[in-house]
Amino acid sequence: MAGVVSAAIAAISTPLSAPLHAEELRDALASAYASNPTLLAARDQLRATDAGVPLARADGLPSLSASVQEMENVQQSRLSSGSTYMPRVFSMSGALSVPVFSGGAVRNAVHAAETRVVAGRADLRAVESGVFSQTVTAYLDVIRTEAIVRLNMAQVQTLEVNLKATSDRFQIGELTRTDVAQSQSRLALAQGNLRSAEAAHAVARETYIQVVGKPAGQLASPPALTAVPANVEDAVAYALDHNPDLLAAHERARAAGFDRAAAGAARLPKISIFADTARTDYQNSLRITGVPAALTPQSTTTADVGIRATIPLYQGGRPSALVRQAEARESQSLDQLIGVERQVIAGVRSAWSNYRAAQAIITSTQKAVDAAQLSLKGVRAENSVGNRTILDILNAEQELINAQVQLVTAQRNAYVAGFSLLSAMGRAEARDLGLDTGSLYDPEAHYRRAAGDYLDWGSDGRPQATATRTVDTPPQSGTIPAK
Repeated sequence: MAGVVSAAIAAISTPLSAPLHAEELRDALASAYASNPTLLAARDQLRATDAGVPLARADGLPSLSASVQEMENVQQSRLSSGSTYMPRVFSMSGALSVPVFSGGAVRNAVHAAETRVVAGRADLRAVESGVFSQTVTAYLDVIRTEAIVRLNMAQVQTLEVNLKATSDRFQIGELTRTDVAQSQSRLALAQGNLRSAEAAHAVARETYIQVVGKPAGQLASPPALTAVPANVEDAVAYALDHNPDLLAAHERARAAGFDRAAAGAARLPKISIFADTARTDYQNSLRITGVPAALTPQSTTTADVGIRATIPLYQGGRPSALVRQAEARESQSLDQLIGVERQVIAGVRSAWSNYRAAQAIITSTQKAVDAAQLSLKGVRAENSVGNRTILDILNAEQELINAQVQLVTAQRNAYVAGFSLLSAMGRAEARDLGLDTGSLYDPEAHYRRAAGDYLDWGSDGRPQATATRTVDTPPQSGTIPAK
Protein backbone atom coordinates (compact mmCIF):
# COMPACT_ATOMS: atom_id res chain seq x y z
CA MET A 1 0.00 0.00 0.00
CA ALA A 2 1.43 3.31 -1.11
CA GLY A 3 2.91 5.32 1.71
CA VAL A 4 2.33 2.75 4.45
CA VAL A 5 2.39 -0.81 3.26
CA SER A 6 4.68 -2.21 0.58
CA ALA A 7 6.47 -5.40 -0.53
CA ALA A 8 5.32 -8.85 0.60
CA ILE A 9 5.75 -9.92 4.19
CA ALA A 10 8.92 -11.88 4.78
CA ALA A 11 8.18 -15.58 4.68
CA ILE A 12 8.63 -16.71 8.25
CA SER A 13 7.01 -20.11 8.16
CA THR A 14 5.08 -22.36 5.85
CA PRO A 15 1.75 -22.13 7.73
CA LEU A 16 1.28 -18.47 6.73
CA SER A 17 2.08 -18.96 3.06
CA ALA A 18 -0.78 -18.63 0.56
CA PRO A 19 -1.30 -19.74 -3.05
CA LEU A 20 -0.60 -17.49 -5.99
CA HIS A 21 -3.43 -15.30 -7.32
CA ALA A 22 -5.04 -15.26 -3.88
CA GLU A 23 -7.14 -12.42 -2.53
CA GLU A 24 -4.96 -9.64 -1.14
CA LEU A 25 -5.36 -7.46 1.93
CA ARG A 26 -5.81 -4.47 -0.36
CA ASP A 27 -8.93 -6.12 -1.83
CA ALA A 28 -10.44 -6.68 1.61
CA LEU A 29 -9.75 -3.07 2.64
CA ALA A 30 -11.30 -1.76 -0.57
CA SER A 31 -14.41 -3.89 -0.05
CA ALA A 32 -14.80 -2.68 3.54
CA TYR A 33 -14.29 0.93 2.40
CA ALA A 34 -17.11 0.61 -0.11
CA SER A 35 -19.65 -1.44 1.84
CA ASN A 36 -19.02 -1.48 5.61
CA PRO A 37 -22.18 -0.20 7.35
CA THR A 38 -20.30 1.43 10.23
CA LEU A 39 -18.24 3.51 7.82
CA LEU A 40 -21.19 4.38 5.59
CA ALA A 41 -23.23 5.43 8.63
CA ALA A 42 -20.38 7.71 9.70
CA ARG A 43 -20.51 9.40 6.30
CA ASP A 44 -24.26 9.90 6.73
CA GLN A 45 -23.62 11.42 10.15
CA LEU A 46 -21.13 13.87 8.64
CA ARG A 47 -23.65 14.90 5.99
CA ALA A 48 -26.13 15.63 8.78
CA THR A 49 -23.47 17.73 10.50
CA ASP A 50 -22.92 19.64 7.26
CA ALA A 51 -26.53 20.81 7.45
CA GLY A 52 -25.76 22.65 10.68
CA VAL A 53 -23.99 25.43 8.74
CA PRO A 54 -26.95 26.53 6.57
CA LEU A 55 -29.23 26.09 9.60
CA ALA A 56 -27.14 28.54 11.63
CA ARG A 57 -26.73 30.89 8.67
CA ALA A 58 -30.49 31.01 8.00
CA ASP A 59 -31.06 33.09 11.16
CA GLY A 60 -29.05 35.92 9.60
CA LEU A 61 -30.72 35.91 6.17
CA PRO A 62 -33.88 37.73 5.03
CA SER A 63 -37.17 35.95 5.50
CA LEU A 64 -40.19 36.45 3.26
CA SER A 65 -43.70 35.20 3.94
CA ALA A 66 -47.12 35.57 2.37
CA SER A 67 -50.63 34.93 3.64
CA VAL A 68 -53.87 34.48 1.69
CA GLN A 69 -57.31 34.28 3.28
CA GLU A 70 -60.91 34.14 2.07
CA MET A 71 -63.67 34.50 4.66
CA GLU A 72 -67.43 34.06 4.44
CA ASN A 73 -69.46 35.68 7.25
CA VAL A 74 -72.46 33.46 7.85
CA GLN A 75 -73.89 35.71 10.55
CA GLN A 76 -73.03 39.29 11.50
CA SER A 77 -74.68 41.90 13.78
CA ARG A 78 -75.97 45.03 12.05
CA LEU A 79 -76.07 48.09 14.32
CA SER A 80 -78.50 50.90 13.72
CA SER A 81 -75.83 53.53 13.15
CA GLY A 82 -72.43 53.38 11.49
CA SER A 83 -72.58 49.63 11.10
CA THR A 84 -70.90 47.68 8.34
CA TYR A 85 -71.76 44.44 6.67
CA MET A 86 -69.23 42.38 4.71
CA PRO A 87 -70.31 38.79 4.17
CA ARG A 88 -67.36 37.99 1.87
CA VAL A 89 -63.73 39.09 2.40
CA PHE A 90 -60.61 38.11 0.46
CA SER A 91 -57.27 39.25 1.86
CA MET A 92 -53.60 38.68 1.17
CA SER A 93 -50.49 40.04 2.82
CA GLY A 94 -46.75 39.80 2.60
CA ALA A 95 -43.94 40.45 5.06
CA LEU A 96 -40.21 40.87 4.61
CA SER A 97 -37.74 40.94 7.48
CA VAL A 98 -34.02 41.56 7.09
CA PRO A 99 -31.82 41.01 10.18
CA VAL A 100 -29.19 43.72 10.49
CA PHE A 101 -27.59 43.10 13.89
CA SER A 102 -28.02 40.20 16.32
CA GLY A 103 -25.22 40.86 18.76
CA GLY A 104 -22.93 38.35 17.05
CA ALA A 105 -25.24 35.39 17.70
CA VAL A 106 -25.55 34.38 14.06
CA ARG A 107 -21.88 34.94 13.23
CA ASN A 108 -20.69 32.83 16.15
CA ALA A 109 -23.31 30.15 15.55
CA VAL A 110 -22.08 29.82 11.95
CA HIS A 111 -18.46 29.61 13.11
CA ALA A 112 -19.43 26.92 15.64
CA ALA A 113 -21.27 24.92 12.97
CA GLU A 114 -18.34 25.19 10.55
CA THR A 115 -15.95 24.06 13.26
CA ARG A 116 -18.14 21.08 14.06
CA VAL A 117 -18.04 20.11 10.39
CA VAL A 118 -14.25 19.99 10.62
CA ALA A 119 -14.57 17.90 13.79
CA GLY A 120 -17.03 15.62 12.00
CA ARG A 121 -14.55 15.04 9.19
CA ALA A 122 -11.95 14.02 11.77
CA ASP A 123 -14.52 11.68 13.32
CA LEU A 124 -15.08 10.12 9.90
CA ARG A 125 -11.34 9.60 9.53
CA ALA A 126 -11.27 7.90 12.94
CA VAL A 127 -14.13 5.57 12.00
CA GLU A 128 -12.42 4.78 8.68
CA SER A 129 -9.19 3.94 10.47
CA GLY A 130 -11.08 1.81 12.99
CA VAL A 131 -12.86 -0.15 10.25
CA PHE A 132 -9.53 -0.76 8.51
CA SER A 133 -8.06 -2.02 11.79
CA GLN A 134 -11.00 -4.42 12.14
CA THR A 135 -10.48 -5.54 8.55
CA VAL A 136 -6.78 -6.21 9.07
CA THR A 137 -7.52 -8.12 12.28
CA ALA A 138 -10.24 -10.21 10.59
CA TYR A 139 -7.96 -10.88 7.60
CA LEU A 140 -5.05 -12.01 9.78
CA ASP A 141 -7.36 -14.07 11.98
CA VAL A 142 -8.57 -16.05 8.96
CA ILE A 143 -4.97 -16.70 7.91
CA ARG A 144 -3.93 -17.62 11.46
CA THR A 145 -6.84 -19.96 12.15
CA GLU A 146 -6.44 -21.66 8.77
CA ALA A 147 -2.76 -22.22 9.49
CA ILE A 148 -3.61 -23.68 12.90
CA VAL A 149 -6.20 -25.99 11.32
CA ARG A 150 -3.56 -27.22 8.85
CA LEU A 151 -1.05 -27.76 11.65
CA ASN A 152 -3.60 -29.80 13.60
CA MET A 153 -4.55 -31.76 10.47
CA ALA A 154 -0.89 -32.63 9.95
CA GLN A 155 -0.61 -33.59 13.61
CA VAL A 156 -3.60 -35.92 13.35
CA GLN A 157 -2.18 -37.53 10.22
CA THR A 158 1.19 -38.00 11.91
CA LEU A 159 -0.38 -39.53 15.00
CA GLU A 160 -2.48 -41.87 12.86
CA VAL A 161 0.72 -43.12 11.24
CA ASN A 162 2.36 -43.39 14.67
CA LEU A 163 -0.57 -45.39 16.02
CA LYS A 164 -0.47 -47.81 13.10
CA ALA A 165 3.27 -48.28 13.46
CA THR A 166 2.96 -48.72 17.22
CA SER A 167 0.18 -51.29 16.77
CA ASP A 168 2.27 -53.21 14.24
CA ARG A 169 5.27 -53.26 16.57
CA PHE A 170 3.01 -54.36 19.43
CA GLN A 171 1.81 -57.29 17.31
CA ILE A 172 5.35 -58.51 16.87
CA GLY A 173 6.19 -57.95 20.53
CA GLU A 174 8.55 -54.98 20.22
CA LEU A 175 6.22 -52.61 22.17
CA THR A 176 3.74 -52.97 24.98
CA ARG A 177 0.01 -52.24 25.19
CA THR A 178 0.92 -49.12 27.18
CA ASP A 179 2.70 -47.72 24.13
CA VAL A 180 -0.39 -48.35 22.01
CA ALA A 181 -2.67 -46.70 24.61
CA GLN A 182 -0.42 -43.64 24.75
CA SER A 183 -0.58 -43.29 20.95
CA GLN A 184 -4.37 -43.70 21.00
CA SER A 185 -4.71 -41.05 23.72
CA ARG A 186 -2.58 -38.49 21.87
CA LEU A 187 -4.49 -39.14 18.63
CA ALA A 188 -7.85 -38.57 20.36
CA LEU A 189 -6.59 -35.32 21.90
CA ALA A 190 -5.25 -34.16 18.55
CA GLN A 191 -8.58 -34.90 16.88
CA GLY A 192 -10.32 -32.79 19.55
CA ASN A 193 -7.83 -29.97 19.02
CA LEU A 194 -8.53 -30.14 15.30
CA ARG A 195 -12.27 -29.73 15.89
CA SER A 196 -11.61 -26.72 18.14
CA ALA A 197 -9.32 -25.21 15.53
CA GLU A 198 -11.96 -25.70 12.83
CA ALA A 199 -14.57 -24.00 15.01
CA ALA A 200 -12.24 -21.03 15.59
CA HIS A 201 -11.61 -20.85 11.85
CA ALA A 202 -15.35 -20.77 11.13
CA VAL A 203 -15.78 -17.93 13.64
CA ALA A 204 -12.92 -16.00 12.02
CA ARG A 205 -14.49 -16.40 8.58
CA GLU A 206 -17.88 -15.20 9.87
CA THR A 207 -16.22 -12.15 11.44
CA TYR A 208 -14.51 -11.48 8.11
CA ILE A 209 -17.91 -11.45 6.39
CA GLN A 210 -19.30 -9.10 9.04
CA VAL A 211 -16.49 -6.57 8.52
CA VAL A 212 -15.66 -6.95 4.82
CA GLY A 213 -19.10 -7.86 3.52
CA LYS A 214 -18.22 -11.03 1.60
CA PRO A 215 -16.76 -14.47 2.36
CA ALA A 216 -13.00 -14.84 2.49
CA GLY A 217 -11.38 -16.66 -0.39
CA GLN A 218 -7.80 -17.86 -0.49
CA LEU A 219 -6.00 -15.05 1.33
CA ALA A 220 -2.48 -14.02 0.44
CA SER A 221 0.09 -13.07 3.05
CA PRO A 222 -0.27 -9.36 3.91
CA PRO A 223 2.33 -6.87 2.74
CA ALA A 224 4.95 -5.65 5.19
CA LEU A 225 4.42 -2.58 7.33
CA THR A 226 7.09 -0.07 6.35
CA ALA A 227 5.96 3.21 7.94
CA VAL A 228 6.53 2.30 11.58
CA PRO A 229 8.68 5.02 13.23
CA ALA A 230 12.13 4.26 14.56
CA ASN A 231 11.20 5.06 18.15
CA VAL A 232 8.15 5.60 20.31
CA GLU A 233 8.85 9.33 20.79
CA ASP A 234 8.50 9.94 17.05
CA ALA A 235 5.29 7.91 17.00
CA VAL A 236 3.76 9.96 19.82
CA ALA A 237 4.85 13.27 18.27
CA TYR A 238 3.26 12.32 14.96
CA ALA A 239 0.06 11.16 16.64
CA LEU A 240 -0.34 14.43 18.55
CA ASP A 241 -0.47 16.25 15.22
CA HIS A 242 -2.41 13.74 13.12
CA ASN A 243 -4.58 11.46 15.28
CA PRO A 244 -8.17 12.09 14.08
CA ASP A 245 -9.77 11.65 17.51
CA LEU A 246 -7.45 14.29 18.95
CA LEU A 247 -8.07 16.64 16.02
CA ALA A 248 -11.83 16.25 16.48
CA ALA A 249 -11.53 17.05 20.19
CA HIS A 250 -9.54 20.20 19.35
CA GLU A 251 -12.25 21.38 16.95
CA ARG A 252 -15.05 20.66 19.41
CA ALA A 253 -13.29 22.77 22.02
CA ARG A 254 -13.09 25.63 19.50
CA ALA A 255 -16.77 25.20 18.64
CA ALA A 256 -17.67 25.40 22.33
CA GLY A 257 -15.89 28.77 22.46
CA PHE A 258 -18.07 30.07 19.63
CA ASP A 259 -21.13 28.74 21.45
CA ARG A 260 -20.15 30.75 24.51
CA ALA A 261 -19.84 33.91 22.43
CA ALA A 262 -23.22 33.25 20.79
CA ALA A 263 -24.84 32.77 24.20
CA GLY A 264 -23.64 36.21 25.30
CA ALA A 265 -25.49 37.79 22.39
CA ALA A 266 -28.80 37.25 24.23
CA ARG A 267 -27.97 40.36 26.29
CA LEU A 268 -27.45 42.64 23.29
CA PRO A 269 -29.93 44.59 21.12
CA LYS A 270 -31.24 43.17 17.85
CA ILE A 271 -31.94 45.34 14.83
CA SER A 272 -33.88 44.41 11.72
CA ILE A 273 -35.49 46.09 8.72
CA PHE A 274 -39.04 45.13 7.89
CA ALA A 275 -41.54 45.71 5.11
CA ASP A 276 -45.21 44.68 5.13
CA THR A 277 -47.98 44.93 2.60
CA ALA A 278 -51.63 43.84 2.69
CA ARG A 279 -54.61 43.97 0.39
CA THR A 280 -58.23 43.30 1.31
CA ASP A 281 -60.99 42.80 -1.26
CA TYR A 282 -64.63 42.71 -0.07
CA GLN A 283 -65.83 41.49 -3.49
CA ASN A 284 -68.60 44.14 -3.65
CA SER A 285 -70.13 42.86 -0.40
CA LEU A 286 -69.14 45.73 1.88
CA ARG A 287 -72.03 47.86 3.06
CA ILE A 288 -71.68 50.83 5.41
CA THR A 289 -74.80 52.30 6.99
CA GLY A 290 -75.41 55.79 5.68
CA VAL A 291 -72.95 55.55 2.80
CA PRO A 292 -74.21 54.99 -0.75
CA ALA A 293 -73.08 51.70 -2.24
CA ALA A 294 -71.48 53.49 -5.17
CA LEU A 295 -69.23 55.44 -2.80
CA THR A 296 -68.24 52.50 -0.60
CA PRO A 297 -64.67 51.31 -1.31
CA GLN A 298 -64.58 47.59 -1.96
CA SER A 299 -60.84 47.07 -1.48
CA THR A 300 -57.97 48.44 0.59
CA THR A 301 -54.20 48.27 0.18
CA THR A 302 -51.60 49.09 2.81
CA ALA A 303 -47.79 49.01 2.83
CA ASP A 304 -45.17 50.01 5.33
CA VAL A 305 -41.42 49.81 5.83
CA GLY A 306 -39.36 50.47 8.92
CA ILE A 307 -36.51 49.56 11.16
CA ARG A 308 -37.02 47.75 14.42
CA ALA A 309 -34.70 47.65 17.39
CA THR A 310 -35.33 45.21 20.21
CA ILE A 311 -33.45 46.07 23.38
CA PRO A 312 -33.58 43.43 26.13
CA LEU A 313 -33.96 45.00 29.56
CA TYR A 314 -34.77 42.04 31.76
CA GLN A 315 -35.28 38.38 30.77
CA GLY A 316 -35.57 36.68 34.12
CA GLY A 317 -31.89 35.69 34.25
CA ARG A 318 -32.08 33.65 31.05
CA PRO A 319 -29.00 35.22 29.37
CA SER A 320 -26.82 34.60 32.43
CA ALA A 321 -27.96 30.99 32.59
CA LEU A 322 -27.18 30.52 28.87
CA VAL A 323 -23.72 32.01 29.29
CA ARG A 324 -22.91 29.89 32.35
CA GLN A 325 -24.15 26.78 30.57
CA ALA A 326 -21.97 27.54 27.54
CA GLU A 327 -18.96 28.26 29.77
CA ALA A 328 -19.40 24.94 31.56
CA ARG A 329 -19.65 23.08 28.27
CA GLU A 330 -16.54 24.78 26.95
CA SER A 331 -14.71 23.78 30.13
CA GLN A 332 -16.01 20.24 29.64
CA SER A 333 -14.72 20.13 26.07
CA LEU A 334 -11.28 21.39 27.18
CA ASP A 335 -11.05 18.67 29.82
CA GLN A 336 -12.22 16.10 27.30
CA LEU A 337 -9.49 17.30 24.95
CA ILE A 338 -6.88 16.51 27.60
CA GLY A 339 -8.55 13.15 28.19
CA VAL A 340 -8.35 12.27 24.48
CA GLU A 341 -4.74 13.43 24.40
CA ARG A 342 -3.91 11.09 27.29
CA GLN A 343 -5.73 8.26 25.55
CA VAL A 344 -3.84 8.82 22.30
CA ILE A 345 -0.47 8.91 24.06
CA ALA A 346 -1.24 5.74 25.99
CA GLY A 347 -2.61 4.02 22.90
CA VAL A 348 0.45 4.81 20.78
CA ARG A 349 2.87 3.73 23.48
CA SER A 350 0.94 0.51 24.12
CA ALA A 351 0.74 -0.33 20.42
CA TRP A 352 4.45 0.36 20.07
CA SER A 353 5.26 -1.93 23.00
CA ASN A 354 3.00 -4.69 21.67
CA TYR A 355 4.54 -4.39 18.20
CA ARG A 356 8.12 -4.64 19.45
CA ALA A 357 7.27 -7.45 21.85
CA ALA A 358 5.52 -9.43 19.10
CA GLN A 359 8.56 -9.06 16.84
CA ALA A 360 10.81 -10.36 19.60
CA ILE A 361 8.40 -13.23 20.24
CA ILE A 362 8.53 -14.15 16.54
CA THR A 363 12.32 -14.37 16.70
CA SER A 364 12.38 -16.47 19.85
CA THR A 365 9.49 -18.67 18.78
CA GLN A 366 11.15 -19.35 15.42
CA LYS A 367 14.17 -20.58 17.35
CA ALA A 368 11.84 -22.76 19.42
CA VAL A 369 10.33 -24.26 16.26
CA ASP A 370 13.76 -24.99 14.81
CA ALA A 371 14.87 -26.58 18.06
CA ALA A 372 11.67 -28.62 18.38
CA GLN A 373 12.09 -29.92 14.83
CA LEU A 374 15.67 -30.95 15.58
CA SER A 375 14.62 -32.50 18.88
CA LEU A 376 11.88 -34.56 17.25
CA LYS A 377 14.27 -35.80 14.62
CA GLY A 378 16.78 -36.85 17.30
CA VAL A 379 14.15 -38.53 19.51
CA ARG A 380 12.91 -40.60 16.57
CA ALA A 381 16.48 -41.67 15.75
CA GLU A 382 17.16 -42.61 19.37
CA ASN A 383 13.87 -44.53 19.54
CA SER A 384 14.93 -46.63 16.58
CA VAL A 385 17.89 -47.90 18.61
CA GLY A 386 15.88 -48.33 21.81
CA ASN A 387 17.11 -45.28 23.75
CA ARG A 388 13.78 -43.42 23.63
CA THR A 389 10.18 -44.49 24.27
CA ILE A 390 7.05 -43.87 22.23
CA LEU A 391 6.00 -41.35 24.87
CA ASP A 392 9.18 -39.38 24.20
CA ILE A 393 8.27 -39.17 20.52
CA LEU A 394 4.70 -38.11 21.31
CA ASN A 395 5.95 -35.40 23.66
CA ALA A 396 8.43 -34.11 21.09
CA GLU A 397 5.71 -33.97 18.44
CA GLN A 398 3.41 -32.04 20.80
CA GLU A 399 6.17 -29.56 21.64
CA LEU A 400 6.70 -28.93 17.93
CA ILE A 401 3.07 -28.22 17.13
CA ASN A 402 2.77 -26.01 20.20
CA ALA A 403 5.74 -23.97 19.02
CA GLN A 404 4.36 -23.75 15.48
CA VAL A 405 0.98 -22.51 16.75
CA GLN A 406 2.74 -19.92 18.90
CA LEU A 407 4.75 -18.77 15.90
CA VAL A 408 1.64 -18.34 13.75
CA THR A 409 -0.06 -16.44 16.57
CA ALA A 410 2.98 -14.22 17.10
CA GLN A 411 3.05 -13.34 13.41
CA ARG A 412 -0.59 -12.35 13.55
CA ASN A 413 -0.12 -10.34 16.75
CA ALA A 414 2.88 -8.47 15.34
CA TYR A 415 1.05 -7.39 12.21
CA VAL A 416 -2.12 -6.38 14.06
CA ALA A 417 -0.10 -4.43 16.63
CA GLY A 418 1.86 -2.68 13.90
CA PHE A 419 -1.28 -1.65 12.06
CA SER A 420 -2.88 -0.56 15.33
CA LEU A 421 0.16 1.66 15.89
CA LEU A 422 -0.27 3.25 12.48
CA SER A 423 -3.98 3.70 13.19
CA ALA A 424 -3.28 5.41 16.52
CA MET A 425 -0.81 7.70 14.77
CA GLY A 426 -3.35 8.69 12.12
CA ARG A 427 -1.62 6.88 9.25
CA ALA A 428 -4.08 4.09 8.45
CA GLU A 429 -6.76 5.74 6.32
CA ALA A 430 -7.74 5.24 2.69
CA ARG A 431 -5.65 8.17 1.52
CA ASP A 432 -2.60 6.67 3.27
CA LEU A 433 -3.16 3.14 1.99
CA GLY A 434 -3.60 4.04 -1.68
CA LEU A 435 -6.66 1.85 -2.14
CA ASP A 436 -7.82 1.10 -5.68
CA THR A 437 -11.43 2.11 -5.06
CA GLY A 438 -11.87 4.63 -7.88
CA SER A 439 -12.53 8.05 -6.45
CA LEU A 440 -12.35 8.17 -2.66
CA TYR A 441 -15.23 9.65 -0.72
CA ASP A 442 -14.94 13.45 -0.71
CA PRO A 443 -16.74 15.05 2.27
CA GLU A 444 -16.01 18.49 0.86
CA ALA A 445 -18.25 17.86 -2.18
CA HIS A 446 -21.40 17.34 -0.10
CA TYR A 447 -20.52 20.25 2.17
CA ARG A 448 -20.19 22.64 -0.78
CA ARG A 449 -23.55 21.51 -2.14
CA ALA A 450 -25.30 21.78 1.24
CA ALA A 451 -23.72 25.10 2.25
CA GLY A 452 -24.34 26.62 -1.18
CA ASP A 453 -28.06 25.82 -1.24
CA TYR A 454 -30.13 28.89 -0.35
CA LEU A 455 -33.43 27.48 -1.58
CA ASP A 456 -36.13 26.03 0.63
CA TRP A 457 -36.83 23.00 -1.57
CA GLY A 458 -33.41 21.34 -1.76
CA SER A 459 -33.10 17.61 -1.09
CA ASP A 460 -30.68 14.75 -1.67
CA GLY A 461 -33.50 12.34 -2.49
CA ARG A 462 -35.14 9.49 -0.65
CA PRO A 463 -32.67 7.81 1.72
CA GLN A 464 -31.49 4.36 0.70
CA ALA A 465 -29.19 1.95 2.54
CA THR A 466 -25.93 1.48 0.63
CA ALA A 467 -24.17 -1.04 2.88
CA THR A 468 -23.86 -4.63 1.65
CA ARG A 469 -26.12 -7.15 3.38
CA THR A 470 -24.69 -10.54 4.27
CA VAL A 471 -27.92 -12.48 4.83
CA ASP A 472 -27.40 -14.40 1.58
CA THR A 473 -23.87 -15.54 2.37
CA PRO A 474 -23.63 -19.25 3.21
CA PRO A 475 -22.70 -20.34 6.76
CA GLN A 476 -18.95 -20.69 7.02
CA SER A 477 -17.29 -24.00 7.75
CA GLY A 478 -13.98 -24.38 9.53
CA THR A 479 -12.94 -27.43 7.54
CA ILE A 480 -10.38 -26.92 4.79
CA PRO A 481 -9.25 -29.27 2.02
CA ALA A 482 -6.03 -31.11 2.62
CA LYS A 483 -3.12 -30.02 0.45
